[in-house]
Amino acid sequence: MLVEPPEDLERLVLDRALIAAARARIAAGPRGSADADAIALRELLRDIPAAERPAVRAVLGRIEAGAGPALATCGPLSQSLAADRWGLIGRPVVEPDQALATARQGGRALIDLGARPWWAKLLALPMLKVIAALPDDAAGVPRALLVSTEAPGPTGDDRTFWVTDSPLPDARILAALGEAGLAAAPLAAGGGLKLFALTGYVQAEDGRLIDAPGRLHGVIGAAPVY
Repeated sequence: MLVEPPEDLERLVLDRALIAAARARIAAGPRGSADADAIALRELLRDIPAAERPAVRAVLGRIEAGAGPALATCGPLSQSLAADRWGLIGRPVVEPDQALATARQGGRALIDLGARPWWAKLLALPMLKVIAALPDDAAGVPRALLVSTEAPGPTGDDRTFWVTDSPLPDARILAALGEAGLAAAPLAAGGGLKLFALTGYVQAEDGRLIDAPGRLHGVIGAAPVY
């Protein structure tokens, strides 16, 4: 015989409260900028145990996605990371250029770092900037970059992404940046170009980068760290 499960009024009340809160937050709309969202999110996460943060970020991410711009994903890692953070809203594309086209049209593009140096194209596309990098926890290494026409601002804990065509070994480049007062780590390389993550929010016109290694180099954006 089938046994009817007991009614759980306490959890039903909690579920209804969660739904009401989510609907109210959706109705409130976005804050208006990626850096404002990052600052608010960091404040929210500060007092939440690490084990509970993925669930909180998943709920907030789906709320963000519901009112956010179109998202294109390029690469298996990007598809997986986007689904985890924002749900199944990303439109998979094959080529980075297709994803960047979505960003140029006002959307966002999440692209695997991969072996091809697509990120170097951002030096010639100043209207596009990196505004996030996943994974975005302090202990993680970025595997995919989120690109948008929105200009990233400082959030108090950031990584800045810098490209150079310097043929010097990574250790020499890191030493030169260190002498200029910048801490850096290599992220990717390809086609004679290299991508580094600089600690903190570093502006494109920062004087410490004037004499940095390479004939062609520059900042392509920044992303918050949590």
